[in-house]
Amino acid sequence: MPQPKFRSLRVDAVVLRHSDYGEADRLLTLYTRQCGKMRVVAKGARKIASRKAGHIEPFTHVKLQLAAAREMFILTQADTIDAYLPLRDDLILTSHAAYVLELLDRFTYEDETENATIFRLLTDTLSRLASNADVWLVLRFYEMRLLDQLGFRPQLFECVNCGRAIQPEDQFFSFSAGGVICPRCGQGLKHLHSISVEALKYLRHFQRSSYAEASRARPDADVQRETESLMQGYFTYLLERELNTPGFLKKIKA
Repeated sequence: MPQPKFRSLRVDAVVLRHSDYGEADRLLTLYTRQCGKMRVVAKGARKIASRKAGHIEPFTHVKLQLAAAREMFILTQADTIDAYLPLRDDLILTSHAAYVLELLDRFTYEDETENATIFRLLTDTLSRLASNADVWLVLRFYEMRLLDQLGFRPQLFECVNCGRAIQPEDQFFSFSAGGVICPRCGQGLKHLHSISVEALKYLRHFQRSSYAEASRARPDADVQRETESLMQGYFTYLLERELNTPGFLKKIKA
């Protein structure tokens, strides 16, 4: 592991996950405003008397003081900014929040540069979920904006094959090409997925609108299922494996 560059560091962070480390410590995976994704050690956090334990649970927004050690930073002080408590009182909401974290965790790597925009998107999304906003809308908006920031923005306004403007009719979507393929180009091509006019309309809306504008969307249940399925397929293609939380959500909703 690379040695820390600074003797101490103060960061705004969201705890993505943690695991046992040694006899009494925890290894935290964080997404920070200042340094992107990073791992730190919370010494003694598994002890009953630990004062840090309550501040370092997943999807907690915290302010952390870190001290450099040989391999990783050591957590020396933790203060909670927002625990998003409503997300912990409902299993389905907890699972949606876990999906938000898993998606970011899978797409990002340690030692990346600061990305305040992604950090703000993350905390805003957790706040929206905790405030009883429309979950489908919150998640689809998060997905589209996260793809933008990660460099995987899907092309939704022109055919990725011929470059012509997409017309108001049912289209195809190509995971490998990263966007919409018009009916003329799509005939006979393999590994394409149908996308309806309505589903495409809402994905475009989320891609180019603020959250306030996007929150006025009112798609029916069929369109919601179609867009969610399409996005999950796209993520599976990009990550080369399925995410864990969507399958868990299906089980607990059944």
